[in-house]
Amino acid sequence: MSGHSHAHAPTATGRHRRRLVIALVLTASVFLVQLVGGLASGSLALLADAGHVLIDSTGLLVALVAAGLATRPATAARTFGLQRVEVLAALVNGLLLVGIAVWVLVRAVDRWDEPVQISTPVMLGAAVVGGLANLAALLVLRGAKDESLNLRGAYLEVLGDLLGSAAVVVAAVVIALTGFTRADTLASLAIVALVVPRAWSLLREVVDVLLEATPRGVDLAEVRRHIREVPGVVDVHDLHAWTITSGVPVLSAHVVVDAECIEDGRTGVVLDRLGECLGEDFDIEHCTFQLEPVGHRAHESVHHA
Repeated sequence: MSGHSHAHAPTATGRHRRRLVIALVLTASVFLVQLVGGLASGSLALLADAGHVLIDSTGLLVALVAAGLATRPATAARTFGLQRVEVLAALVNGLLLVGIAVWVLVRAVDRWDEPVQISTPVMLGAAVVGGLANLAALLVLRGAKDESLNLRGAYLEVLGDLLGSAAVVVAAVVIALTGFTRADTLASLAIVALVVPRAWSLLREVVDVLLEATPRGVDLAEVRRHIREVPGVVDVHDLHAWTITSGVPVLSAHVVVDAECIEDGRTGVVLDRLGECLGEDFDIEHCTFQLEPVGHRAHESVHHA
């Protein structure tokens, strides 16, 4: 006997698509400003940051496309629809961040040995304009960054862009005051230092989802205790919890109930209580329970905790 409760609400990324659109427009504008400024000024740091922003803009576009695909209904072939496309989009974002970090590092090393003349007024102006646009995008994304891997990835990317712009501003000021053109190369290396930790954090979260790790914040020992406290429940085993996509945790379990519960036809009540317990106490609304009598576990070929 089994029971379940389903949540058909849109994914976390889907609920905040408007934020992603605004952030995409702003970051694309930053890319154009920094690209033109980098070419005009000769600043590698500005060009590196432009490349970083281009990757981030591409990541935002991928996230938007993924959010749209994730709203498609489930089918017999894909019973959860395309919700996990959002996680794959986050994976692409993380890999793109790693790629841009490697590119910046290689270019920075080349420039260290061959410094060039840089037009600091153009460099400074482009960096300031880009920084202000990044700040606006950051404020747009801040309110939703904890609800979705894609939104979190977008927020971290824009934050890195803002810090990168700040590094370029500092480098431009240093060059203008001292003539030390290698400050531009140092700013490029600073951008690498900003990108790598963010890429690692995002990829680690994506891997957890793809490996179906227990959702963060869900204590299975506590879940087990709550299930056992439901009247009529004797024990629980084969307890699994994982994440389909951001904001969509799911759980399944074999729940052993006493003979009296089955004989009195109270299994429906038990299912209702289990669904309420998981939904209210652990915010897991998509749960599947297999109710079974005492001793049934001995007939199962594979046992899990």
